Amino acid sequence: MTDTVTAPLKWGGMLSYGLFGMPLAMLALPIYVYVPQFYAQHSGLTLAVIGAALLAARTVAAFLDPLLGWWIARAGAAYPRFVLLSLPLLLLGYGALFHPPAQAGTLAWFLASLMLVYLGFGLATIAHQSWGAALTQRPGERARLAAVREGCGLLGVMTAAAVPALAGYNALSVIFAMVLLAGGACLLLKAPRPATAVAQSAAPRGLAALLAPFRQQRFRWLFAVLLVNGVAASIPATLFLFFAEDRLQLGPRAGLFLLLYFTSAAISMAAWPAIAARIGEARAWIGSMLLTALVFIWAYGLGAGNALAYGVICTLSGLALGADLALPPALLAATIAHAGDSGRREAAYFGVWNWGVQMTLALAAGVALPALAWLGYRPGMQQGLEALSFAYALLPCCLKLLAAVLLWRAPLHEE
Repeated sequence: MTDTVTAPLKWGGMLSYGLFGMPLAMLALPIYVYVPQFYAQHSGLTLAVIGAALLAARTVAAFLDPLLGWWIARAGAAYPRFVLLSLPLLLLGYGALFHPPAQAGTLAWFLASLMLVYLGFGLATIAHQSWGAALTQRPGERARLAAVREGCGLLGVMTAAAVPALAGYNALSVIFAMVLLAGGACLLLKAPRPATAVAQSAAPRGLAALLAPFRQQRFRWLFAVLLVNGVAASIPATLFLFFAEDRLQLGPRAGLFLLLYFTSAAISMAAWPAIAARIGEARAWIGSMLLTALVFIWAYGLGAGNALAYGVICTLSGLALGADLALPPALLAATIAHAGDSGRREAAYFGVWNWGVQMTLALAAGVALPALAWLGYRPGMQQGLEALSFAYALLPCCLKLLAAVLLWRAPLHEE
């Protein structure tokens, strides 16, 4: 075992650490919300080809993440080194993604820029999350630290949601670069550091190191919940713009509802750690899943012009989203501590964890988009809208309920 930071974390230190979540979220939102529609409108690629490309790139990236986690874990607690390495990859990849060439060669450019972004994002996210997990194992404090990080992430999401509608994708690229460099500087220069890890003579190597987290029963259960709940969240995120513009006919106002959704999530971020402190992190997360399913099923019956009802749905489901963001990383930190791996192999766990996150996004885009095309949905043509409503609203609700059942049965309630 190794020693980690034992003194209580100050709010200034938490903020210095958490601010780096803002640019990472500014990158994540456009990839799974804006990119499908952006390339559908600005390239000759069909919806099925875009979905297949996203599936291929995300699948490759997903299998890279455990390797990145293993690489970072071998370096002990040298997380700043990998954050620094990720910065040029993110800057270059993000700029390329939203500035494709003329239609000739667009698919190759799309795939190459996606892979560059995913490589930088994997390095940055695994190092950043592992850094936080190594800082504290106090149940209340680890949830607050995750809430600060995810709260900053929500600020990034809201920025990414607002800027394209107000100033376009060129402005978003410039603002992303500025926020990334500022957040990176704050993290590397001001944030508290975990204690340096000791040598790990008994640590598993090779393939055994990549699969080591799955030897823990608690992790296997938590990972299963992550996959089911992640697909439930990723499908409506991928289909949001299509549903808002084609089913609800919201036009340019669509971005405002996305902003409302994430603003509600930001408001709830302080509440979920407090709820978790009273009833436990797992039970609080279950409550948020049930709330989401209860509210979101309403979206299936909406049609053109139902802006007010959709605003209520976005507000209530956004409040539940705060738990999805703050509580799973806290539960994973608890699982790492329960396994005796705190301060040593956080990155190995987060590498596998991010593999799961990438796979949920890959499945959402790679399955939902081609399936909708096969069922007759055509963006902007008012065809296949019933299939769109089913995929956007009913299917995610069913998956949310399944995730809640899995989490209820999981051995995660003693935290």
